[in-house]
Amino acid sequence: MTEASQKAPYTTNNVGIPVESDEHSLTVSPDGPILLQDHYLIEKMAQFNRERVPERVVHAKGSGAYGTFEVTNDVSQFTSADLFQPGRRTDMLARFSTVAGEQGSPDTWRDPRGFALKFYTEHGNYDLVGNNTPVFFVRDPIKFQDFIRSQKRRPDNGLRDNDMQWDFWTLSPESAHQVTWLMGDRGIPKSYRHMNGYSSHTYMWVNAGGERFWVKYHFKTDQGIEFLTQQDADDMAGCDTDYHRRDLFESIERGDAPTWSLKVQVMPFEDAADYRFNPFDLTKVWPHGDYPLIDVGRMTLNKNPEDYFVHIEQASFEPSNLVPGIGPSPDKMLLGRLHSYPDAHRYRIGPNYTQLPPNRPRSPVNSYAKDGPMRFEASNAARPYAPNSYGGPAADTARFGAVAGWESAGEMVRQAYTLRREDDDWGQAGTQVRQVLDDAARERLVGNVVGHLAQGVSGPVLERALQYWRNIDKEVGDRIAAKANGG
Repeated sequence: MTEASQKAPYTTNNVGIPVESDEHSLTVSPDGPILLQDHYLIEKMAQFNRERVPERVVHAKGSGAYGTFEVTNDVSQFTSADLFQPGRRTDMLARFSTVAGEQGSPDTWRDPRGFALKFYTEHGNYDLVGNNTPVFFVRDPIKFQDFIRSQKRRPDNGLRDNDMQWDFWTLSPESAHQVTWLMGDRGIPKSYRHMNGYSSHTYMWVNAGGERFWVKYHFKTDQGIEFLTQQDADDMAGCDTDYHRRDLFESIERGDAPTWSLKVQVMPFEDAADYRFNPFDLTKVWPHGDYPLIDVGRMTLNKNPEDYFVHIEQASFEPSNLVPGIGPSPDKMLLGRLHSYPDAHRYRIGPNYTQLPPNRPRSPVNSYAKDGPMRFEASNAARPYAPNSYGGPAADTARFGAVAGWESAGEMVRQAYTLRREDDDWGQAGTQVRQVLDDAARERLVGNVVGHLAQGVSGPVLERALQYWRNIDKEVGDRIAAKANGG
């Protein structure tokens, strides 16, 4: 026996029983059939057949790491949330992802990027589920599933189809602002380290005195915004489909920990009632001139997961994880996601997914939840019901009973917000094209759109797409039309 084999641990099965061989099944003679009683062989085959959980319907391909968030500026006047108190340092987990692609898809496809964060606070997990864009394609959750299906593969031939994408976008003009982001430079970030992250949604902050504020989160990359051209992205997709995943892992591995500075926009609670457009509409941004950025702290990712499947594939992020001092807003997309995300986790990784390592809170859990598939922590209440008189947990209403909510009354309707004086679908997208992009960025935008339209977009949909861009900006729309028509 070699020295190395003496030091190596012996192989066991999944319950710790030593196995007899790593190389040979139990057979009737060396040339005979395999025996069913070779329980280790059966265990290995059965485990292998089940080692993939269903991939996420959205954001399937991703990467992530652990780190910390440290508060560097006092914002306690706006929120009593534990993780945002002065000097607080909170452990966290981040997962970045593409939206439409499957597990094996290239990292460098043109697509929004998910920016999901989990903070392990003293009052439970706080999850912030955002993107690398401050807006989204739709404002009502009833259209979300349709939008995602338009970005996926066709059921008849299994192929992705740009015609489906433009068909949906041109029939949904509220998508214009996000499509402008997507077709611009930030549609393909150079790496996960070189992109910003946004809550996109509006949230409510509540301070210790009960005052309420509306807030949007902006995580600004300290590495600087960098992007890939369409040609560079296409080339990379052919030679390294995991380019972004590899970059994040290797940067942390060599000690080059990426950081992001968190800034927030804060709107006084009363301002929302008569603001010039609806501030909860996910297709809009708040102008920084109205609500400037306020420094909060810094996020650092400095620890790679020891096992990708355990810590990243099984990670669950859900905007319903709201800790004291933070609440939802009337953002319809946010309210829809409060249900859909935990429901997706229960299907994909089981009803006891909060007991898995990346999702387990670092604070005490005093829950009446019990049983179900894959539960491995016993209920901490011998009598699993409330109220009870046997010492079970009881809600501390005096400390945590305040509702972070707002007033609402009216008739039941099917309408996504009441229109205000500056509510329209094209204005902010046009402002972005004319005032945010420079000449070179506009030229790349035109080229990106023309290239995308050239990939199978049918005549009627193409005509709508050209008008769509003229509605955003007449000059840019005409340039796109001229090139799309061979000019």
